[in-house]
Amino acid sequence: MSATFDLNERPDYDEVLQKIADYVLTYEITSKEAWNTARYCLMDTLGCGLLALRFPECTKHLGPIVEGTMVPHGARVPGTSFRLDPVKAAWDIGCIVRWLDYNDTWLAAEWGHPSDNLGAILGVADHLSQKRIAEGKEPLTMRTVLEAMIMAHEIQGILALENSFNRVGLDHVVLVKVASTAVTAKLMGADREQMLSALSHALVDGQSLRTYRHAPNAGSRKSWAAGDATARAVRLADIAMRGEMGIPSVLTAPQWGFYDVLFSKTNKDQKLKPEGKREFSLPQEFASYVMENVLFKISFPAEFHAQTAAEAAVILHPQVKHRLNEINKIVITTHESAIRIISKVGKLANAADRDHCLQYMAAVPLAFGTLTAEHYEDSFHRANPIIDELRDKMEVVEDERYTREYLEPEKRSIANAIQVFFNDGSNTDKVAVEYPIGHRRRRKEGMPLLEEKFRSNLGTRLPSKRCDTVFKFCKDQKKLENTPVHEFMNLLLI
Repeated sequence: MSATFDLNERPDYDEVLQKIADYVLTYEITSKEAWNTARYCLMDTLGCGLLALRFPECTKHLGPIVEGTMVPHGARVPGTSFRLDPVKAAWDIGCIVRWLDYNDTWLAAEWGHPSDNLGAILGVADHLSQKRIAEGKEPLTMRTVLEAMIMAHEIQGILALENSFNRVGLDHVVLVKVASTAVTAKLMGADREQMLSALSHALVDGQSLRTYRHAPNAGSRKSWAAGDATARAVRLADIAMRGEMGIPSVLTAPQWGFYDVLFSKTNKDQKLKPEGKREFSLPQEFASYVMENVLFKISFPAEFHAQTAAEAAVILHPQVKHRLNEINKIVITTHESAIRIISKVGKLANAADRDHCLQYMAAVPLAFGTLTAEHYEDSFHRANPIIDELRDKMEVVEDERYTREYLEPEKRSIANAIQVFFNDGSNTDKVAVEYPIGHRRRRKEGMPLLEEKFRSNLGTRLPSKRCDTVFKFCKDQKKLENTPVHEFMNLLLI
């Protein structure tokens, strides 16, 4: 006899949600490396956002929904004069820091950019700090911001270690939404029940598809998708703080939960029964691992799987720059994830399409010796047909070792190699770069360059004396941590 009813016993919250909530509400960060790296991450992320303000396609999205809106204790958007409600501020900050694909990266079974969460963190923290001052209370300090960054990095990154959302067609910004929801709810003063409610609502949302990151639909939505996720996170945290009930088995509910609806591969005939039910794997406890091991984009504003390819191309540039028309073929040796995400042939429709094309990101530095954000623009592409000529001569092959070591926890390489062959039968050496300069293994080499990147990016938006002041604050860990959030944000206004 078949059942004609559902058993309506409300369960406890799913274990994954409880682990996230308990981490955010109770964990004490003691790693000096994590605190120091978070400071560098703040510098780099803010610099990326300021640099993006040079591009009208980015700035057209910024500002209040209704022009002229006045917000009490409005959160500021760095490099602008906007004072916005925390939800729109999160959207705008998230948009600018992600626009140029130049902020930090995390690569595992899932990919993503943990510093995307700074949109929500700064939007909420700046507003709350100002509000607390108006109420005669102590403001929030930048130490609170750094703590939230470490925790958001950890939530997003640990969930990404063994859980591939891209394999089921979902965009990684679902993890931005979850992480930002958790840390902003904490900033707002959430208790455990409110935290769990907020997290459940972040996961019950319909999630973004990855199609705007891939051929043939790659486009500029990928540059504001994280801002959209952080804004939604702030809104959901606010809803939970108002007492909204949660959805306890949002992940595990049969047929209607996240796992059955979005995370299990369905049969070809799209029946509800999955081929194999899948659940989130948490291979290690939440701590500060992700911030300690995060990858910085220091040399190139390029999708991270191509960073080492661009570096190899720069090395080869002196050998090929006078022989570009003599090239017979170019072999790029890479890893499986790069092939799946950014290897593409054919016409590239826009700047967002080009900065997610492995062949384009190798061709430009081969020909010109560097790769900058301007090199993706239509005007540069049209003026330099040699780029597509080089792309047409490229072969992309997988090295199984590169693929294997990409996922090994003690290595997490992001390897690429390039070799150029000429019409006369000669060839260059095969230049391999296995760890990009932003990797933890190259911190000593990379951090001085990251500081230079930050100074340069500050100078694109702020007057020189202000650049000096901001840089000095960020160089001094103790001084930065003790600075009220709203005072720090004042330095970034124009």
